[in-house]
Amino acid sequence: MSVLIAPSVLSADFGNLERDIKMINDSKADWFHVDVMDGVFVPNISFGFPVLKAVKKHARKPLDVHLMIVNPDIYLSAFADAGANIISVHYEACTHLHRTIQKMRQLGILAGVAINPHTSVSVLSEVIASIDVVVLMSVNPGFGGQSFIRNTYSKIADLKNLIIQKNSGAKIEIDGGVDLNNASELVRAGADILVAGNAVFSSTSPSNTITILKEAASQEA
Repeated sequence: MSVLIAPSVLSADFGNLERDIKMINDSKADWFHVDVMDGVFVPNISFGFPVLKAVKKHARKPLDVHLMIVNPDIYLSAFADAGANIISVHYEACTHLHRTIQKMRQLGILAGVAINPHTSVSVLSEVIASIDVVVLMSVNPGFGGQSFIRNTYSKIADLKNLIIQKNSGAKIEIDGGVDLNNASELVRAGADILVAGNAVFSSTSPSNTITILKEAASQEA
């Protein structure tokens, strides 16, 4: 699989959301990354079903929905119905993670699990074989534009070893602080999917930045 680029809609211009969605549709991006925050699990509130449905209406690529919320289980069906193709829940927010993963599979979506910077990849040992995507948070979740945490590189290596050890097909997604300076190194370390928000939408040419990210990542894959 070539490395996937998933621009984060959280960094888009919400006054021109349809324009930015079209830009992603027409770009070299592979997925739309949609961050859902509840102001409880993380100290910020983003958006919910109405915005997700609006994105889905215009999007021509899969929606990668990252739930930074408490009690994600009770909303899985609703997010799937709203258009999510991939849903990632936080390990830290799920009391019965195996059950949560099973529910996502029953809904016919890709099952993702995200872990915060302080959480060891070893906590996924018993479920990694059932996961499609592991989201490694490379910043503390809740806000865009944060600095990349360099310990992420060693976590990628640890996760890669766990995936091989458990014969898992899980892909490694990096979320937070991804930009043109570290994309290649992340892919060399073993990343399969790169989420980019501020790096894309704060640039003078978001579409061109996506192309550069895609090319830089693909050269290392």
